[in-house]
Amino acid sequence: MTAVLVINSGSSSLKYSLLDMDRETELASGLIERIGQSTGIVSHTIRRTAEPGEPAPTMLDATTKTERPVADHDVAFAVMLEQFAEHGPSLAEHPPVAVGHRVVHGGARFFEPTVITPLVEINIEDLAVLAPLHNPANVAGIRSARKAFPAVPHVAVFDTAFHQTLPPAAYTYAIDAELAHAHRVRRYGFHGTSHKYVSEQAAAFLDRDLADLRQIVFHLGNGASVTAIRGGESVETSMGLTPLEGLVMGTRSGDIDAAALLHLARRAGMGTSDLDTLLNKRSGLLGLAGHSDMRDILAGREAGEDAATLAYDVYIHRLRAYAGAYIAQLGGVDVISFTAGVGENAAPVRADALSTLRFLGLRIDPERNAQRGGIRRISADDSTVEVLVVPTDEELEIARQTLAVV
Repeated sequence: MTAVLVINSGSSSLKYSLLDMDRETELASGLIERIGQSTGIVSHTIRRTAEPGEPAPTMLDATTKTERPVADHDVAFAVMLEQFAEHGPSLAEHPPVAVGHRVVHGGARFFEPTVITPLVEINIEDLAVLAPLHNPANVAGIRSARKAFPAVPHVAVFDTAFHQTLPPAAYTYAIDAELAHAHRVRRYGFHGTSHKYVSEQAAAFLDRDLADLRQIVFHLGNGASVTAIRGGESVETSMGLTPLEGLVMGTRSGDIDAAALLHLARRAGMGTSDLDTLLNKRSGLLGLAGHSDMRDILAGREAGEDAATLAYDVYIHRLRAYAGAYIAQLGGVDVISFTAGVGENAAPVRADALSTLRFLGLRIDPERNAQRGGIRRISADDSTVEVLVVPTDEELEIARQTLAVV
């Protein structure tokens, strides 16, 4: 068996997944939360695929959940190793051949998965100026992982890498060019691992050549982005210098007139940290309706709550605006895919986001749209555009890219 361990390290969390890459199935996964707090939460799930001939269900899951102090990321990795030792699968029997790390920001330096060396680590840390909430945590995870698994290669897979194909017209902000260059101010894009995976899965599902397709992928979770993909390459994406730009999100504002921030600085006396908190943690659906979860927004809208209805309408308005813009940039569209928590599960969002595109001949089949589970077509048979729901699997994509490098 060829096993790869995938690590997604946050500032106070550690998410991990062990994958059997011969079958491309997950053997186990876990989440360690509240690192550095008085009590941490540790969950570990074992997954086993039934052998041929075994009765359903095909996946047999067993989850354990405990609470214990987890002082830092070094301790978190020790706890992870304990979980594998106590609950399985045994890392001695399934030793990882490599460890893949999700790294949020690769700037313009990293355009492909990269074996982590001390120099690469320094560069990722240097790019923390562009992603202060993410890259420092990614580096902490990398350092702890290299201590825990010193004998295998470690690979960084960057959220921004897929968008390195953006043309200058798409990634350039219209501000003073020298200032922008000096401070690396440009659009980078994020969720690239998901957009790459989903666009390739869509092409395979349709039995179409990826190189021939014009695609739009909506990654709609608590963080949300949309990407225009031509021939398998990102040509436009909604997130920019940071993951703040673009669509309305759970707690992030998405697009906003920059002068609004100057206005709040002058009139409300808000400083840079106040504005940062406002835009990233107190805006989006939460700022509009008091809830960051689309399920709560839909329930409030159904109950006739004005705030929830407005939040939903603003959310859909932004999706439609980007859909129209990206169809124009691509010169048409062959496939539109929805993925991530909201994209995979909120049928009203999918239907309403595309309802104004009927003039293109795009048709959603209500019965197909109401179904759940797995990759599926939700467009009608007579639709001129294929519309799909494609569950994302960023861990598998990271493992694939990691294995390809090593």
